[in-house]
Amino acid sequence: VQLQASGGGLVQAGGSLRLSCAASGRTFSSYGLGWFRQATWQERTFVAAINWNSSSTYYADSVKGRFTLSRDNAKNTVYLEMNSLKPADTAVYFCAATTLRQVVPNSYPGDYNYWGQGTLVTVSS
Repeated sequence: VQLQASGGGLVQAGGSLRLSCAASGRTFSSYGLGWFRQATWQERTFVAAINWNSSSTYYADSVKGRFTLSRDNAKNTVYLEMNSLKPADTAVYFCAATTLRQVVPNSYPGDYNYWGQGTLVTVSS
């Protein structure tokens, strides 16, 4: 599976962005998917995850209520809708896929098998 993230950019605090992650490979629909982010000099941390059929979605406490994760298996794409953005959300955002159908909250990067290249989100104050 190859993942291609897009949609990052510069936005003012309070604004919105939608990240997309397009995947190749016919097994996409059976994989759990997640988003992580990594700020400068920080570790890569969990943002959100969704299981293979969208029946379960999990969010980090820091983004809960502001971010929405969804997937379209017909388009092999996962979306992260980000609203009410804060400067603290500034980071490179990575999409990731796990061969497991079910995901868990507060996943670790090591739980995922495939990674996209990252897309930079910058939120100005």
